[in-house]
Amino acid sequence: MPSALPAKLALTILGRLEAATSRLEDLVPTIADPSLTTDGAQPLSGHGPSAVRALDKARSPSRHMETLPPVIDDFDAIINGQVKSFVNMSEEIGGLVAEQSAAVLRAFAAERKFLIVTTKARKPDIQSPVYMEILKDLQAMMGAVNDIREANRASPLFTHLTTVSEGITVLAWITIDPKPADYVAEILSSAQYHGNRVIKEYKEKDRRHVDWVNAFYAIFKSLTAYVKQHYPSGVTWNNQNGIDPQEALHQVQNGQTPSKAPPPYSVTPTSSSSDTGAVFDQISRGSDVTSHLRKVDPSSQTHKNPSLHTQGVSAPHAPSRSSSQSSSLGRSPIPGTKPKPESMRAKKPPRKDLDGNKWLIESYNDPGQMLEIEASISHSILISRCTKTPIRIIGKANAISLDNCTQCSLVIDSLVSAVDVIKSPKFEMQVLGSLPTIMLDQVDGAAIYLSKDSLGTEVFTSKCTGINVNLPGQTEEDDYVERALPEQVKSVVRNGVLVSETVEHAG
Repeated sequence: MPSALPAKLALTILGRLEAATSRLEDLVPTIADPSLTTDGAQPLSGHGPSAVRALDKARSPSRHMETLPPVIDDFDAIINGQVKSFVNMSEEIGGLVAEQSAAVLRAFAAERKFLIVTTKARKPDIQSPVYMEILKDLQAMMGAVNDIREANRASPLFTHLTTVSEGITVLAWITIDPKPADYVAEILSSAQYHGNRVIKEYKEKDRRHVDWVNAFYAIFKSLTAYVKQHYPSGVTWNNQNGIDPQEALHQVQNGQTPSKAPPPYSVTPTSSSSDTGAVFDQISRGSDVTSHLRKVDPSSQTHKNPSLHTQGVSAPHAPSRSSSQSSSLGRSPIPGTKPKPESMRAKKPPRKDLDGNKWLIESYNDPGQMLEIEASISHSILISRCTKTPIRIIGKANAISLDNCTQCSLVIDSLVSAVDVIKSPKFEMQVLGSLPTIMLDQVDGAAIYLSKDSLGTEVFTSKCTGINVNLPGQTEEDDYVERALPEQVKSVVRNGVLVSETVEHAG
């Protein structure tokens, strides 16, 4: 019948459209597969010519796009490798640690923009407004990392926040001439002082925190190799063929930067970690733009479930809570397992090992001779659970931490940072060179001998008794002069202010 012909034709067309839609939906994970060919896509197998033409059309603009310089490709490798791994581990810990790691990621993205500008532009005067404008985003992101630390000094994870806050200044290597790699190593040493305290605190309680610290250290190692390879004498600019720095900055801010392939569409993350995802999306735009998309489940595809045509728009799923949101709920935290007393712990064999930039000295008990450590400026030294052990540190080290040791003595040349002594009674130390800081926590009985070069040393004590500091005499032939640190403090209210003074006994 003539009236039936249009209906059959309509059904035929509808069937073909649904078949084409099914093929395109199945094609999405294929495009996002990380095993790519040279032009950024995996070879298609089992798809018809129409699918091949559709893919070619989607990526055809990339044939006219400029490729990324190798220096940017390698910097992207650090962001998508070590930085991303650090962010993922931070999200496992959650809370402020995850929030701060997102700020770290944004800081690396800002430095990436700076490096792209250097590949396109002539070097401006470092005192000029345009140079400061190029650095503005990076400075703001680095400041955001530190702001999280400063606003949460009462946090139980304050040492974590301090580790990252001290380490984020490494991104200032772009302003260092002529050896920025040395600057990176110096900042790593500063971060290790706090990071090693995290390792010491959590190595027997929660290994995630130890892995988190090591993941942060891995960023420095990769960045050091990157700087040595591409910028051994400092950041270089395109002074021969470069454009005006202001114009280059404008191009970068407006997205006119080299890319492996243009994104076919933008995706708005809906999870609670959208800030982190958005940064990675900016960094990874190109042939990997769809790498974070999931394949639509067949039960949700309208062409495979006609009944969905008759249903209204489904209510959006509630966004999943991030670990930081979950931790802020009223639920009380699960108490950690208390460590065993020292007397009940199994005795471990003595250990003196160099692990990367960390010396680990553990479980020595009256070895009968002095232990000698050849240290360098990047070395941090962790000494724990030793008894009646004399230790000699030769050379200028970065920092020393002594934890749960009894009747141990320490002779050091010089330090960059500080000596941190925790729960170590009857402790003795002699400083031959210079030392900025000594921190004593729960120490019962200590004798500290300073040299003339270390008279400016600051000594901090907490819950300590019997601490004596021995000062050198006027001449080399004079004996040391012993001075006791005060143990009693008097506090009074004066004009509405609480004033604390040490108590002195006369006579």
